[in-house]
Amino acid sequence: MLGISAEKKSSKSLLHDHRSYKMNTDDYQRACQIPKRKGACFRDLPGVRVRPDNTVEWDPNVERKYLPSGKPLVPNYAMSFVRGTSSKPFARLWWDETVPTVAILHPEQDRVLSVRENARLQGFPDFYKLCGSVKERYIQVGNAVAVPVARALGYSLGLAFQGVAGDGPLYTLPDKFPMNKEQVSSESSEEVA
Repeated sequence: MLGISAEKKSSKSLLHDHRSYKMNTDDYQRACQIPKRKGACFRDLPGVRVRPDNTVEWDPNVERKYLPSGKPLVPNYAMSFVRGTSSKPFARLWWDETVPTVAILHPEQDRVLSVRENARLQGFPDFYKLCGSVKERYIQVGNAVAVPVARALGYSLGLAFQGVAGDGPLYTLPDKFPMNKEQVSSESSEEVA
């Protein structure tokens, strides 16, 4: 396992959960068809057309493709997920992107990220061991607050509890930070108008 000899090692030197979830044959064949480039997902498969409003629909000019099992290359649930606006089904993560969800495709390999890779993206240390079935471990990591975020929140709450924080904010986001208070209030007023 990644340079660790077969002799017994202490549990601190083991890398837990670095086996990718085994996809069924159909999903693996679908993953193999997703281009290995930034932003690639099921929307890149033949027969899918993206409308100007960013929703997907079946392309009437392209015959629907099927897998050797007889199931469609593009499953119906991918087309209907979040009313056709999502790009998450069979999405390929890229090296310089943030991670939108767990169980996404590796940038260069035809597999989903392992539990450990997802845990690392969430800031879990490698010695941290999750419990339960593989599916439950993916869910645990996916539902977790990222470790650095949890640490910062805990620190801020501790300062506030001790009365050290004062009345002002501990930290102010930069003006151009996505969805800062001014942007949220201006978007709310636009929705009302």
